[in-house]
Formats: sequence, structure tokens, C-alpha cells
Amino acid sequence: MSTDKGSSLKARSARGFADRGPAELAAARAMTDKIRQIYELWGFEALETPFIEYTDALGKFLPDLDRPNEGVFSFQDDDEQWLSLRYDLTAPLARYVAENWDRIPKPFRSYRFGPVFRNEKPGPGRFRQFLQFDADTVGSASVLADAEMCMMAADTLEALSVERGQYAIKVNNRKVLDGIMEAIGLGGAEHGGRRLTVLRAIDKLDRLGVDGVRALLGPGRKDESGDFTKGAGLDEDATTRIVSFVTAKAEAATDTILTLGMLVNGTVGEQGVAELGEIAAAIEAAGYSDRVIIDPSVVRGLEYYTGPVYEAELTFEVNDEHGRPIRFGSVGGGGRYDGLVARFRGEAAPATGFSIGVSRLQAALSALGRAQPEQPGPVVVLVMDKDRAGDYLALARTLREAGIAAEIYLGSAGMKAQMKYADRRRSPVAVIQGSNEKAAGEITVKNLVLGEQMSANIADRSEWTESRPAQVTVPEADLVATVRTMLAR
Repeated sequence: MSTDKGSSLKARSARGFADRGPAELAAARAMTDKIRQIYELWGFEALETPFIEYTDALGKFLPDLDRPNEGVFSFQDDDEQWLSLRYDLTAPLARYVAENWDRIPKPFRSYRFGPVFRNEKPGPGRFRQFLQFDADTVGSASVLADAEMCMMAADTLEALSVERGQYAIKVNNRKVLDGIMEAIGLGGAEHGGRRLTVLRAIDKLDRLGVDGVRALLGPGRKDESGDFTKGAGLDEDATTRIVSFVTAKAEAATDTILTLGMLVNGTVGEQGVAELGEIAAAIEAAGYSDRVIIDPSVVRGLEYYTGPVYEAELTFEVNDEHGRPIRFGSVGGGGRYDGLVARFRGEAAPATGFSIGVSRLQAALSALGRAQPEQPGPVVVLVMDKDRAGDYLALARTLREAGIAAEIYLGSAGMKAQMKYADRRRSPVAVIQGSNEKAAGEITVKNLVLGEQMSANIADRSEWTESRPAQVTVPEADLVATVRTMLAR
């Protein structure tokens, strides 16, 4: 690529993609370490799959049935095979399990963490690349595996300092919804498009309320901006039945299940209602019924779900920068997908899984004031005499050998600029040794955090010079002990 004389390439990130700095990465690492600990406590083991899969491995389970092959980033390799960046972590798991079926234990319990990619229009808070953390059980048809996922999700949120009462794990069953669809005449593959429209309408219940969903189930809805969204075109009876379904949640799980049973009587939904009853009983017995609830409004957008589905929803409100109340809503979800592995094997392979949206949950924890505190940078050894670089390298090595992160200043500036550099590095401590200190076998150690706090109360230069805030001169042999003491503060 050539450029005109005097012009330069513009540095910019691609739309929908974002850089992440050290503070954000450290916070994400601390959060994912806690998630990993909980998953491993429940007996799940780590697995890593590639970012790229053959596109046909995704098959009909692409994210948007209206635009197959457009919801993912795809390209052809040198032998003209179509490849795609993974849309989620579930389809690659299904391929891995099918490929290694004869050698893995069944049920196969694994967790995976990493970026996923969606070829969709980016917007505020909506990225084309984001992080997910999944756990899945493959090879068990028991709904206890689904109940276990919901209980583990509750344990995970609490391990991340989301308190009880600030979240709910909501559970439904796609078979119940299939029964409702059958009852209103939308069963069968020929009605797939209208069923998807109904699913999308139900999924907007929290945002639009019952009246908004009713409009989307019927002729359509015009929003505040004047844009019109075409509805599913259901008649009044069908619309009423769907609304009765999504609003069937009662105070007690048994009452919710009883209502659902009446709505799906004589359809495939009866099996789904029975499964919800089993899940509710298991949750009650395990002591999670105050956190895991049966809620028919949960539908999940992906088509590959075949049974129980669930979402982890944050229920607290915070204010945005303009003082307006906002809710984060769902920060994770999942469900049973018994047909996904079977696509590769031609035989039943039941599976269920749960996925946490790491980036969204991290933002929510920050809003709660419970994000991981910013990690300090390394100790910085200032370079006072350029001809003594070896001495400064040795001091940094001594600190590192004691397990203390340390570096020497590699620029060419003086002491004032070096201190400014240490501040930008979030360094808690600076180590200073001039030629006179070296001759005396001493070293000066400065607590930069405490010094900043103390300097705010110093009135003039003479007071600064006399007090030399948070700074001590010690024998060189005491370097490690002195730095450790300052870091412990």
C-alpha cells in the first residue's frame, strides 16, 4: 500500500472491536479465576477449542435464521473450505465431543473461556468480539444436570460478590413453549419464521412490558422514534394464550407449574412441565429455591435449545452518568441442546450448558463498586548514574528473586521525569541509589502511595525538604525487607 508524500496511516480500531488495557485485563483475570474455582469445585475440567471452525460445523445453528451465513465472520482457506470464527463456545464443544466420543468419560463435564465473534452491527455496549465463560455436561439426559447448572450459576455470582436478592436464576423449558406453539397452530417446520418472531417478541417482555409484547405478537409496534417493527400476525386468541404463558409466574413454583400444565394440556409441552417440576423439586431439596425460580418469560434466542433454558439476571438498579436508573438484566444463560452433538454422530447425545458474559458481568460489578481493585504496577528502580546500569539491574534482580515485580527505568530522562514515569506505571514503590549512597552501602526507598497522601498536607518547600514524606534510607542489605514492609501497607 502506498501513501501520498506527507500523509500517514490513520491509527484506528475496527468497528465493534475494543482494546483492553492492563487494569481491565487484571480485573477480568481476577473475575475469571473465581469463576474457574467454582466450576472446578463442581467437578468441571478445563478444555480449549480453536477460534475457527468449519462453517458447516455451525450448520443451521447459526445465530440468525433470517440471515444464515451472515451472523458469523467467514472466509475460505486454500482448499476452498469455508471457515468461520466461532460464534459461541457451544458449537465447538459439540464438534470436539463428537470427534473424541470414544475416549472421553460420559457424562463429559468441561468448562471453556475465551473470545467469541459475531458479525452483527455494533452499537453502545454491543461488540463484535467479547468474552464468554461456559460450563457444559454432555452425555446426561437427566434434568438434574440442568438443575445443577442453575445452582452452580448462583454459587458463581455469589463468589463474585453479587449478594442474594440482587440476582435471580430464571428457569423455563422450551418444550413448554413448543406446546404453546402447537396449541396455537404454529407447530411444524413450515412455521419456523413466525415462531422466531414470537420468540423475539417474548424476549422483549422486560423492556417493553406486556402491552409491547402483545403488539409484537399481533400486527406490530411503532417505537418512540417512529420506527415500525412488523409483528407475528397472531390473532387475539393466540396472542392471549402466549401472554398468559409468559406471565404465568406465581409466588410459588408449584403454582407456576400448575398454570403452565393447564396451558399446554394435550401437547408436547406436558413433558416440559413435568421436567420443570423435577427441577423445582431438586432446587428445593438442595436449598436454592430462594435464588433459582421457575419463570416462563425465559425463552433464549438460539434455535438449538431442546429442553430446560435458564438465565442469570441481575435485579439491582444503578444510576448512569446522567442519574437515570438502569438495570443490567441478563449476564448469562444457557440450556439443554440434545440435538447439537447428534448432528455429527447420528445418534442421541444429550447435553446442557451455561455461559457467562464476562464483559457484561464485569461492567455490572464495577457499577456495584465490587470490581477487583486496580492492581499496582512494579517497583521502579531509578537510574541516577547512567554508567552504573549494571548496579541497577542487580537491584531489580534482587527484588524479582524475592518475588517482587520490579524493573529499571530504561529512558534517558532525569529524576523528576522518572518519578512521573513511576506514577504512570502505578508503581507503589521507587528505589533510588545515587553514587554517594552506593559508596555508603545504602539505598533510599520511597513509598509513592503514602507519599502522595502525605504531600497533600505539606504547605511549603522547606516542610517538604525536612519531612521527605514516606521515604527512608536503609542499608542495601535491607532492600527486600523494606520494600515488603511498604507493599504490605
